[in-house]
Amino acid sequence: MMQYEFLKQFPKRMKHVGRYLQIFANSSQKTIWKQFGFVKLDEQVNVIFAVMLYIMEQSLRENHCTIDDIGVYLDNLNMGYFEKDMSYTDCRSLGDFIINIVLSNEGKAMYFDGFDFEQRAYQVMNVSYVANRIVYVDSDVRRTSYYLTEDGYNLLLSTLEIESNLKLTIHEMIFKMHLEKQSYDKAVDEIKNIFNLLRIQLQKIEEAMGRIRRNALNYSVAEYEAVLEENLDTLSQTKQKFQSYKELVKSRERELEEMNLNVRKLEEEEEEKLRNLGVIEAYLTRAIDEHQKILGSHFDLKALYTKELEQLSQMSFIRRFSLRNELYEKLMDYPAGLERMEIFLRPLFGNTPEKIYHLKKAAELQRPIRKREKEEVEERMEFGDEDWMQEEERRRQEKLVLYRDSLAYLLREAVQSEAGEVSLEELKMRLEQTGSGFTPMIPNVQIFKEIMVELIKSKEINLEQLREEQKGYVGETSAGFQLNGMLLSLTEEFRPSIKKIEIYRIEDGKVILFEKVLDETGRGRSVGCSNVLIRVSR
Repeated sequence: MMQYEFLKQFPKRMKHVGRYLQIFANSSQKTIWKQFGFVKLDEQVNVIFAVMLYIMEQSLRENHCTIDDIGVYLDNLNMGYFEKDMSYTDCRSLGDFIINIVLSNEGKAMYFDGFDFEQRAYQVMNVSYVANRIVYVDSDVRRTSYYLTEDGYNLLLSTLEIESNLKLTIHEMIFKMHLEKQSYDKAVDEIKNIFNLLRIQLQKIEEAMGRIRRNALNYSVAEYEAVLEENLDTLSQTKQKFQSYKELVKSRERELEEMNLNVRKLEEEEEEKLRNLGVIEAYLTRAIDEHQKILGSHFDLKALYTKELEQLSQMSFIRRFSLRNELYEKLMDYPAGLERMEIFLRPLFGNTPEKIYHLKKAAELQRPIRKREKEEVEERMEFGDEDWMQEEERRRQEKLVLYRDSLAYLLREAVQSEAGEVSLEELKMRLEQTGSGFTPMIPNVQIFKEIMVELIKSKEINLEQLREEQKGYVGETSAGFQLNGMLLSLTEEFRPSIKKIEIYRIEDGKVILFEKVLDETGRGRSVGCSNVLIRVSR
């Protein structure tokens, strides 16, 4: 029995301390900080944690987080707050230094020793803040995206000064209190925190399953037990409780909507409450989905760990032999044995592989797999490179203008109609009456086809919600056609502004035929498509 009971959890405490010390060790005494104007240690630490918070936010939103994204983020912080003499290139270099030197230790593993008073020895603990994955931007540009590991999350969330097993319970209690007091703006923040904690727990399970698949012996029983206990703590926040909150929110939404329709127009404060209730309902739905995913992953983790351990135990019954001694040298001594090699090789191909019918995969939408026309790594020409790139940029801009003109024509015709809606059949008739051809709407077949496919896939586009999301979004601008971004820029021209766009396929069996329209090569073609209705709400 230990003399000092309070030292039992000492290694765990030291793991928290080690997360901070490794950052300071990798950051201190680096002269590069002075080049960017961050001389004091306080300033350096503030920048590091600001970058980590940005990576966490992008991870929780499931957005890409490349070095360029971090450079743009630091550039905005510098212009608005730090006010150092740094250009965007300097901010990108600073972000690269923080990611690859401070948080990744130049790719070398980081360890911290915490003394275990029960074992009377130091316990070596690995520390890792960020990991990366390869992502494809616009389907063909290969980039490296960074996200926080479990240590990175714990480092940031530990500043909340709440034990991990109590975080969800405390946030749920605060959320309930704000709902009862009708402080919906504060309830929005709390339901976001609840959703984030559920997402972090799900990611922790997925990382544990990945480690088990790689090597179950590297995943200790203590770690497995800790994850299971956290899962049970999370699952104790039952789905019925979240469902009851959702029903309460829906009823209060209906009360405000009925008041707005039947009694009087809502005041600005009441409209804000109605908007917040909508956000709360959406996050409650997502929280219920995450709760269900955690439940399924909990059982998947148990089944996987059991299966891997059983397979490892069966390996002890496998008889091993040296291929060189038992086969190669025997054949060298007796080459005639090659005629009977099938006796040796037959058992390797005798087992029939197990076939499993995966219901979830069977119900998924099957998409064709197309070969990438471009290689993963872009190659540049050895000569005339700048002229070639300028020409490519000019062509891209000309193509974007065609996308914009076609989309602007569709929106303008829908807005100017008395009913606020227009169909492809009506548009065809109008263009035929003018005698100008279909060029205003169909600059070429490929562009028109892509626009209509994106519109039909979207079905309903809430522009107010897109505008709110755009305010807080920091990221790369796509080089190609992006429907939502182009709609936002186009709808700013209309007063009053458009709030929502709805696109329906009219099931009347008609085929709208456009004759003598050009494709990208300039050849005339005939194009037939279903009748589609475009409706705008202002």
